[in-house]
Amino acid sequence: MAAYLCPPAVIHGEHTVKTSQIVEEVRGRHPHAAWAPRIDGIAASTGIDARGWMLPLETAVAPGDGSALWPVGTGPAREALTRDGFDEPDVDRVIAALEAIPAPQTVQERTAPAWAAVQSYGERAARGALQIAGLDAADVDCLITSNSTTPALPGLDVALANRLPLRSDVMLLPATQWACIAGTRSLALAADLVAADPDRVVLVVIAEALSTTYQPADDTLESLIVRLLFADTAVAAVVTGRPRPESVLRLDAAWHHTLPGTQDLHRLETRADGTHFVMDRRGPRAVQETVTAMWEWLRARYQDDPGSWHPDVLLAHPGGTRVLEYMEQTMPGGWPSGLLDHSRDSYTSGNRGGAAVFDIMRRAHDAGQAPGSRAVLYAAAPGLTATALEGEWL
Repeated sequence: MAAYLCPPAVIHGEHTVKTSQIVEEVRGRHPHAAWAPRIDGIAASTGIDARGWMLPLETAVAPGDGSALWPVGTGPAREALTRDGFDEPDVDRVIAALEAIPAPQTVQERTAPAWAAVQSYGERAARGALQIAGLDAADVDCLITSNSTTPALPGLDVALANRLPLRSDVMLLPATQWACIAGTRSLALAADLVAADPDRVVLVVIAEALSTTYQPADDTLESLIVRLLFADTAVAAVVTGRPRPESVLRLDAAWHHTLPGTQDLHRLETRADGTHFVMDRRGPRAVQETVTAMWEWLRARYQDDPGSWHPDVLLAHPGGTRVLEYMEQTMPGGWPSGLLDHSRDSYTSGNRGGAAVFDIMRRAHDAGQAPGSRAVLYAAAPGLTATALEGEWL
């Protein structure tokens, strides 16, 4: 498989949103929710004090440009009131009152500025990755992109092809629905591409504005947790079929796994007011099943050397701390502690979705990894589906 990865570029959301700000906003909006008395404890349990967003919190909670009459329209509302016996002065007063009530943001109002930010952040990450690799845009032969929360057609691949700009013959491979698995699955695909042509240069760019799932009107416990977890990040990295002076990690093998019948556990839903991330409490248990399957893959891969082989770093995005704890509890006996330290460190500033593994990798790189160190990369996503890679630090 041998694919070579240069250090990733990581661009965090520039607007710091503190957990205390989210708690204050939600408590003021939903004071009578069943979970309201426990909101401080729920927020503290995430372990996240602040996260970076591409747009400020005020953008997410602002009302739309329309009014409460927007779904119906002034004319039909006036006709309905008249039919119900309201005289003209009363109709005017009711219409004026309804027009003064702001409507929620529409899908367009919520998504358009986020999509613009995703393109801008993606471009910055791409340029950063190319600079790190010592390459120019003209050197890129294939571009793999992923962004699941701001769908658009043409997508991020075409936007970056024009912004960088790339050669007209570059292969563009957009993957808008990979979500949390984008980091590992994009690298697995890039490794297959350079295996077919070792001279090929693949640029991977993942830009996620997960803050677009912050929905002020939702009052469920799951919606509260979504508000508290997500961060916005753009990442990028160069993958080649031959080692470069800038290469830091060689990818040796990939593994994929999908659990049947779990497609409804976590999902994105598009509604009138934008994108909603729907969580199911059974999700962590299902993710744990993919972890168990990954351990079995590694056991089979190193069955001839089970006593002495272990990864020196585990770059894992399982979606939450519960699964990180499960991973630690179920690791093969004899493996050293602290393998997930960089994963935990990344999570303290938010769940970055598909960009998480690259962020974790960057933290591991900056902390210093000895040549020859073994690395395992893992991520799970709605589906439920998982991809892992195994390789060696250079």
